[in-house]
Amino acid sequence: MSNAPRVLVIDDEVQIRRFLDIGLRAEGYQVSLAATAAEGLALAATHSPDVVILDLGLPDREGHEVLAELRQWSQVPVLMLSVREAEHEKVRALDAGANDYMTKPFGIQELMARLRALLRGRVTASAERAPHYDDGRLAVDLLRREVSLDGQPVALTRKEYAVLSMLLRYSGRVVSQQQLLRDIWGATHVQDTHYLRIVVAKLRQKLGDDPAAPRWLKTEPGVGYRFLEGDAGRGDGLHRPGQGA
Repeated sequence: MSNAPRVLVIDDEVQIRRFLDIGLRAEGYQVSLAATAAEGLALAATHSPDVVILDLGLPDREGHEVLAELRQWSQVPVLMLSVREAEHEKVRALDAGANDYMTKPFGIQELMARLRALLRGRVTASAERAPHYDDGRLAVDLLRREVSLDGQPVALTRKEYAVLSMLLRYSGRVVSQQQLLRDIWGATHVQDTHYLRIVVAKLRQKLGDDPAAPRWLKTEPGVGYRFLEGDAGRGDGLHRPGQGA
C-alpha cells in the first residue's frame, strides 16, 4: 500500500469528497481529503501527492488561485473539477497549469482513466530521468550508485546517497521533508526533521553546494528540497536512455 499512488482531493462538497474517497480507495489509491484551499495547499506541501484533484470553486479561495500558488513550487499533475462548462473556463485552467479538466457531474470510470493517463506521464518522466545525471561537474549514476564531482569520486553515506538520489529522481520538483523522512528513515521518523537537515548539510558540504546560492540542492523553506535542473541548475545534465553520456 505504501507504493500506491497518492491522490489529494481538494473539494468543499462533502458528497464529492466521500464519493471520490470511496472510489479511489477501491482502485488502490492512497487518498488525502481537503475541504478548503488552505487545507489543500498544506496537504500538498506535506504529503507530496502524485496527483491533485482540485475543485474550481472553493469557499476560501478560487481554484485558479490555488493552482497558481501550487505551480510556484510543484509540477504535480492537477485535474480540475468544476460545474462550469464554458470553453473559456477550461482554456483558462489549462493555460494556468492544469493538466486536465472535468465538469460535474462526472463518471467515476472516466475520472479513473484520466488519472491513469496523468500518472503514466509522471512514471515515464521519472523513468527517463533515472539512469544518469551529468552536468559537466556533478555526475550521478543511479544504476551503479556512483557519484563524482569534477571527475573525482564522492564518498557518500547511505543516507546521503538516498537523499540525493530521491531528489534527483524527482528532479525539478519539490520533495517534502515528510516524504523524504518517510521513504528513507521510515514512517516513525516523519517528524524528525533534524535528521534530514544534518544529512542535507553534510551532502552540500561534500558537493561544495552553497545553500545561499545553490547549484543543485535548493531549500524550499517550510516545505522541503528541490534538485535544480536546466537553467536553474546551470546546465541540462539529464541523460535519457539511448543518449550518450
